[in-house]
Amino acid sequence: MDRETIKLTRILLKNTNDPKMSWYLFKRILSLPVTQQCPQSIPIITRILIRAKMLNELDDLPQLLIASQPQETLHNSLVSFIKVLVKSGLFGKAISQFKSLRFRFPENPPSIYLYNVLLRSCIKEGRVDCVSWLYKDMVASGVSPETYTFNVLIGFLCDSGCLDDARELFDKMHEKGCEPNEYSFGILVRGYCRAGFTSKGLELLGEMRRLKVLPNKVVYNTLISRFCKEGNIDDAEKLVDEMREDGLSPDVVTFNARISALCSSGKVLEASRIFRDMQIDEVLGLPQPNIITYNLMLGGFCKEGMLEEARVLFEKMKESENLMNTESYNIWLLGLVRNGKFLEAQLVLKEMVDMGMEPNVYSYNIVMDGLCKNGMLFDARMLLRLMTSSGVLPDTVTYSTLLHGYCHAGKVFEANNVLREMMRNDCSPNNYTCNILLYSLWKEGRISEAEELLQKMNERGYVIDTVTCNIVIDGLCNNGQLDKAIEIVSGMWTHGSAALGNLGNSYISLVDDSDSRKKCMPDLISYSTIISGLCKAGRVDEAKKKFIEMTGKNLHPDSAIYDAFIHSFCKEGKISSAFRVLKDMEKKGCNKTLQTYNSLIMGLGSKNQIFEIYGLMDEMRERGVSPDVSIYNNVLSSLCEGGRVKDAPSVLDEMLQKGIAPNISSFSILIKAFCKACDFSAVDEIFEIALNVSGHKEALYSLTFNELLVGGEVVKAKELFETALDRSFDVGNFLYKDLIDHLCKDEKLDDASGILHKLIDKGHWIDPASFMPVIDGLGKRGNKHEADELAEKMMEMASEGKVKNKVHRNVRSSIQGKKNKDGESEWQTILHRDDGSGIALKALKRVQRGLDQGSISSLEPQKDDFLDYWEGSH
Repeated sequence: MDRETIKLTRILLKNTNDPKMSWYLFKRILSLPVTQQCPQSIPIITRILIRAKMLNELDDLPQLLIASQPQETLHNSLVSFIKVLVKSGLFGKAISQFKSLRFRFPENPPSIYLYNVLLRSCIKEGRVDCVSWLYKDMVASGVSPETYTFNVLIGFLCDSGCLDDARELFDKMHEKGCEPNEYSFGILVRGYCRAGFTSKGLELLGEMRRLKVLPNKVVYNTLISRFCKEGNIDDAEKLVDEMREDGLSPDVVTFNARISALCSSGKVLEASRIFRDMQIDEVLGLPQPNIITYNLMLGGFCKEGMLEEARVLFEKMKESENLMNTESYNIWLLGLVRNGKFLEAQLVLKEMVDMGMEPNVYSYNIVMDGLCKNGMLFDARMLLRLMTSSGVLPDTVTYSTLLHGYCHAGKVFEANNVLREMMRNDCSPNNYTCNILLYSLWKEGRISEAEELLQKMNERGYVIDTVTCNIVIDGLCNNGQLDKAIEIVSGMWTHGSAALGNLGNSYISLVDDSDSRKKCMPDLISYSTIISGLCKAGRVDEAKKKFIEMTGKNLHPDSAIYDAFIHSFCKEGKISSAFRVLKDMEKKGCNKTLQTYNSLIMGLGSKNQIFEIYGLMDEMRERGVSPDVSIYNNVLSSLCEGGRVKDAPSVLDEMLQKGIAPNISSFSILIKAFCKACDFSAVDEIFEIALNVSGHKEALYSLTFNELLVGGEVVKAKELFETALDRSFDVGNFLYKDLIDHLCKDEKLDDASGILHKLIDKGHWIDPASFMPVIDGLGKRGNKHEADELAEKMMEMASEGKVKNKVHRNVRSSIQGKKNKDGESEWQTILHRDDGSGIALKALKRVQRGLDQGSISSLEPQKDDFLDYWEGSH
């Protein structure tokens, strides 16, 4: 190389920031005699052109080399050019130039190094066709592969799920003169472990020892991690011991795998002990925990509800920059949300911003999910605004979560607004989003809108999959169209999602092709839905046929399907049939669920088989199945209806001791039973417990009041009703008219009048029939003035038709004004009865004359009035 070449090359290096000058200088170098050219200039100019994106010049470069160099140097020059292309990520150009090179020099193949580089690049780009071609060309050209070559190919086959091919290639390494090293084994072990074949990975470890290949930490850690994920902690610990025997010290990866497994299985305290030991490595020689270790422990504490421990750890992490990242904050946010600390979670989001650690979209989505699941939709909306104002764009998950929240709350209009906003912001809804809205529309019974959405999903190219079909099937079952749902399930086997076209809407026409059939076949949920629907409708024989059809299609029933049959038989009192189904259920490997126990207890209770119920409860305890409030309520109901009321409080005690909060239904069962048994001291005790557990709820007060009244405890009922009035409860569900009747019959007119006046003072609407006995009593007593005042108030109640406390249900037909057999309202019947109530009639007439309100018949409301149940003939 002469001085001029050296000079030009140096100038080329100095002008790397001036690509056009570099290109000019390189062409000057190529114009020199071959013996004076510098080979190093080729990779230099190639990198310069790539950085400058001078693609035309880059394409011209091979032709310049071909035109300026003889065959003996051209090969190496082109190889040098290809190496730079592939390392720069220009895979298409590199493979094209390589094929050109092989065509120009068929008898002079490149080195194995270039094949390895190209193979690795092909795999990275996902070009399977090129991998196959390169390997065949390498073998055909007589280039001997290296162990590294095999490692690259084995890794590719493992990642592609072709484990058998990977093993076959591994076994052929000896034939090609290559010996597998620890990396070869490690790659195959990882492939087996990822695919869930841990035992095969363990066999390879034994094979390594036989071949005297020393396993490295990666091999051990791969197996240990997999055993830990599978919950085989003992096997993982054995491997740790073997690792030490091979002279390898477990590193932080090893310990992280163990901690992760322990946290996943709920053994957080054990994981915490290992974590603590790692932090005192000066004594034990253990690896120091890294940020992954801290995050695992933080997640473990949060998952088990150990918030205080998690909080202490989180604060410690914040003290070190190396132990805190966005993932750490997201784990803490998830823990707070799962434990109902929504306000604190929102404050943590603000803290992240203040500390310069910007929340990502996942951070916001965690809090959004918690707020929506707990019905805090206003807060969720405000969070969305905060998100956008902070420059974080909501994604499909964000909008879908909010959409689901509104749909779950029955707010379909707001859900539609979210959908429109989503599309305005160029955030395309996915199948999950549309399915949420579709489910909500079916749930609300808005069938035509659901079908219209289905049409739009089809028109816009959304995949109408099995999930979508199952939503439609469920909607039809819940809206009284069970036969149509069955028809769709049958049609899906041959027509796929096109079976939905049978809904009866001409605008729904889904394509019936092979792709549709492949993607949209009935599954277990499809059959579970229609079998459950048939059982609920009492069509058990048809449900059995569908069960047989399902098993014939190689769909194996789960506990939910068996539960549908068991519940149906128990409801019909066919206990022996229910237990036959249970026997088959357990024979097929399906475990009893809470629903199974619930149905059986309900059925046994209907037959007064209390001993058998206790047997089931004992079985649940032995199996570690915790009864829920519904099961306990069935037990309570069975005891009370079976004449064993005195045993019921012990069941209530068991609930409280186990931390299972009784609900209003639990207390209702007990209060009704003890009132019926005239054990009113027990009623008082249960009512006090109910107040402590459930709080002062209107439903609790109304049911206790009504039962006391029916049981003849008028004084207690009156006191309870007055307390309810003081608490401003809605009185619609209270039998207050019956209370007033009882008080008047017991000659406690002042108490009855006091109740009426208290109702009036509190602004309640009062059933006009409630006034009659009091007006009669006052008239008989000679209190005409007070009787007239009440009569006037009664007329106001009747004529205004303003119901301030709307009646939600008819309790023993005494809450609302009843109609007699001739169609008259009860208060009008009382008014005209011939038993002395003429006093009330006279009082009414006096009031009418004084107010010039016309006849009594004018109180009749107009047709279609809100209170049309007052309508009657006179």
